[in-house]
Amino acid sequence: MSAPNIETIVSLSKRRGFVFPASDIYGGLGSSWDYGPLGVELANNIKQSWWRWLVHERDDVEGLDSSIIQNRLVWKYSGHETTFSDPLVDCRTCKGRFREDKLRDVECPNEPGVCAGSGKECSLTEARQFNLMFRTTIGPVSSDDDPASLAYLRPETAQGIFINFKNVLDTSRRKLPFGIAQIGKSFRNEVTPGNFIFRTREFEQMEMEYFCRADDAARIHQEWIDDFWKWFESLGIKPENLKLYEQGPDELAHYAVRCVDILYKFFPEREEGQAQFDELMGIANRTDFDLKTHSKKPEDADGKRLNPDSTEDLSYFDPTTNERFYPYCIEPAAGVNRTVLAVLMDAYTEKTNDKGETRVILKLTPDLAPIKVAVLPLAKNKPEIVAMAKGLKKELLPSMRTVYDDTGGIGKLYARQDEIGTPFCVTVDHESLVDDAVTVRDRDTWEQERVKVAELKEYLLKRLYT
Repeated sequence: MSAPNIETIVSLSKRRGFVFPASDIYGGLGSSWDYGPLGVELANNIKQSWWRWLVHERDDVEGLDSSIIQNRLVWKYSGHETTFSDPLVDCRTCKGRFREDKLRDVECPNEPGVCAGSGKECSLTEARQFNLMFRTTIGPVSSDDDPASLAYLRPETAQGIFINFKNVLDTSRRKLPFGIAQIGKSFRNEVTPGNFIFRTREFEQMEMEYFCRADDAARIHQEWIDDFWKWFESLGIKPENLKLYEQGPDELAHYAVRCVDILYKFFPEREEGQAQFDELMGIANRTDFDLKTHSKKPEDADGKRLNPDSTEDLSYFDPTTNERFYPYCIEPAAGVNRTVLAVLMDAYTEKTNDKGETRVILKLTPDLAPIKVAVLPLAKNKPEIVAMAKGLKKELLPSMRTVYDDTGGIGKLYARQDEIGTPFCVTVDHESLVDDAVTVRDRDTWEQERVKVAELKEYLLKRLYT
């Protein structure tokens, strides 16, 4: 089969309860989505995989959960108030508004310059900068005109890590190199959101800041690039659908000396020459910019303090060398939404059964599958079979997420579980009442094996996690 496009995943997601349009009963809200029962499980499994790998299985990373709303000064000194913007253009013909750097991804203008299919030429205004931060106010008598009440919804989780650098350092007694990891919501008032959950105004980030000496930064940066490529492969993503992209000098953020994006083939339906790959995550060498800008001591070339409002010095003291300096920071930042989308697209397959019917199989890794096992009674009108099936579900639940389903014939039940990615179905039939055994069906191969009930849990755990 050809690679699925995003529209195929949209259809599957709404049909099976992975993702729903937000505020749907009121007509929705542009580019806002709600994770349904299966989607929230998949997203949580991805986040748990990331957290387990970075924080639990390593010995050099601490966790953090910082506030979504921070003091406005955080965003002033981070540079977001003045530089966190996109170039915005308007089309005088269709009245559309677009990001200048993303014009190829929207209908206006399309080749050869015809405006939104109207037959008229596009007429674009000069680009102007549009700040992406969502503004809000704090306090019962707050006002947009009062600087003291102005605040922002955070556009990234990184700054919450930087301003907590000293807190984590003092309480954990860490020594360089070490990292601080965080998973949390961020908000960006995107000009052109779209493509399902690929680009949204509200999204969740899995972000880590890894602090090290300047001399070690280049080596460590490359190590994280290599490690995250392997992590995406561990999620079941095929390496041929991934690509590295080295940002050029004109693309780098002003504080970065190098940034490499890991791209995924989100748009396989596009013709050759069009952008089939787009960003899945970025891994940047941010130098010592952030800790310096949030510190009270650094000065510019004229001896003027860079941050007169800060109360802390976020430098690092190395007792073995008696040095004090500002560490460099390597930042791997991945989006939960885009990772969910990539995992769904890569797992989507189709298979034809012996009746010539095409079935969808979502080949999620067992670790990510929202449901690990489905217990199905062959005859729901047989009380003994139903009781045995429900008993098995209860027995398996503490060890693996298990569901019971009797809302259709066995063929339809198998197809439903294949489509949502359940690795194994356990069927209780008439023979089960005699031989105390059940049939275990494999999602990917459709092969079936008879297993004794007494051995079922151990059998499934071995198949799921080894």
